[in-house]
Amino acid sequence: MSTYLLQYREAIRKGEIIAGYDMIQELDNLIEDLSSSEYIYDTRDAEIRIDFIEHCIRLTKAPFYGKPMVLLLWEKAFIEALYSFKMKSLDSGEWVDRFQESLLLICRKNGKTELIAALQLTELFIGGEGIDIVCSGTNDGTAYLAYQAIDTMRLLIDPKQIDSWRNQKGIKCLINNNHIYKLSDSTRQKEGRNIDIAGIDEVWSLTDEGIYKPIQQSTSTKEKFKILMFGSEGFVDGFLVETRAAYTKIIKGEDDTESAKRKLPWLYTQDSEREVWDTDENGISKLWEKSNPSIGHVKKWSYLRDRVDEARKSKSDRVFVMCKDFNFKQNTAVAWLNYEDYMYAASYDIEDFRGSLILGAVDLSETTDMTSAKALIMRKGNRTKYIVSHYWIPESKLENSDDKEAGAKYKEWAQKGLLTICEGNDIDLTLVADWYYMLYKQYGLRLYKCGYDVKFSKDFLRRMDEYGFECEMIYQDKKTLSSPMKVCEADLKARLVNYNENDVDRWCLKNAAMELDNAGNCQAVKQKAAMRIDGAVTLIILYEVLRRYRSEFMKALK
Repeated sequence: MSTYLLQYREAIRKGEIIAGYDMIQELDNLIEDLSSSEYIYDTRDAEIRIDFIEHCIRLTKAPFYGKPMVLLLWEKAFIEALYSFKMKSLDSGEWVDRFQESLLLICRKNGKTELIAALQLTELFIGGEGIDIVCSGTNDGTAYLAYQAIDTMRLLIDPKQIDSWRNQKGIKCLINNNHIYKLSDSTRQKEGRNIDIAGIDEVWSLTDEGIYKPIQQSTSTKEKFKILMFGSEGFVDGFLVETRAAYTKIIKGEDDTESAKRKLPWLYTQDSEREVWDTDENGISKLWEKSNPSIGHVKKWSYLRDRVDEARKSKSDRVFVMCKDFNFKQNTAVAWLNYEDYMYAASYDIEDFRGSLILGAVDLSETTDMTSAKALIMRKGNRTKYIVSHYWIPESKLENSDDKEAGAKYKEWAQKGLLTICEGNDIDLTLVADWYYMLYKQYGLRLYKCGYDVKFSKDFLRRMDEYGFECEMIYQDKKTLSSPMKVCEADLKARLVNYNENDVDRWCLKNAAMELDNAGNCQAVKQKAAMRIDGAVTLIILYEVLRRYRSEFMKALK
């Protein structure tokens, strides 16, 4: 017997294809099952679907738009295994599809959405009669990705819409009355459906079973159904964490329950992080194929090489690449900087900058947190950013502080002149504006622009306006602060930030963690609740002010 499943395993054995432990072990498990009397292996259902995909379906995304969909060996093996294993039904005694659910864990840009869309469109046209097919995800936007791919593929097959039709409710095949529609976690009335085929995209983003359970329960009357879950790893400690663990147990033979027999793991993973970083003279590693089975065909080697190069230099890029390009689970927040990134010798005398133009940034608070203010000075022809900092805390924090164990030394810092202790339980924010005026009166440092966050800013802005200082609101969100945070990190690594060895700055930089979203945008957060990161946040805001006004600021430098 020659099947795609066996061909795939043989190609791996010969070294023509490189796969990780999870994939190899699962293939060996399936091949062992070929000789089990519990199953029969009938490839006819798989063959007709593979034939339809390769001869009827065309791709929807540039640079492959409109080209026939030629399946790779791993895709053929996956489809074959999914549809070819049959087992006796407990209810009818008939031979039915063994696999009802599958988890395809695969890195971004390997063609997963096109593959699942092609399978669902195939079911629409040739998958029986009167079946319901859903495109699903944590929200409508995610569900729409596969849905739109399906509709584009449909129109390339049936441009005059003779055999199929789309309206606001979904897509319908007029030949067999099959129906495709979107269903997400935000959809009202998710229960009570009658689903035969479901594709759940970006499964990493599901925080719980909110969409999975209604889909699973909707198949309770079905003898034949499939729930296809697919996506890369993510940053959410939710549904995928438990699901991946459950499917890994199946691979390892640690779960032999009847329900486990109906689930197909298809996991593309690396075996160690070292495989990512150990590259050849061209900057690549053939072992990257373990988590990127379509590399060289869909995903480019050069693309992945460039992402790995960026990851070597930037913590945010490293976390994102390890997660999305190599399927290593990453924590929602990780330490932003390494020790050597901020703990280095670099000092200056503020007198040397008398009369300079400065940019400002503040992170304001009223009670529990510190308030932080910074000024940035630069010299013409010099890339170094010289940072002047000051902090404020309420007097009550000295006795009722929850961050002493995290390294806070407020009294010591106050004695050094790095921090001002304000009487009572809150901070008079006009003192922050007074500090900028002090820099002008005492050192002639002229404030060009000052960035601030909207909260707690009324008194501060009023006093700044009295001094004639211009301020600009900087939203503290990932979309706004991601780019300046990455530039700031790069400058710290390159020793281009001279913060005069300020102890409070160092403490805040040490405490800062980095939180990422699925787009790779990042934001500074606390590593632990008791830690303070006000100085780190203010530095990032300062970099955003510099980004917005770099041209005018640099032209005005002495």
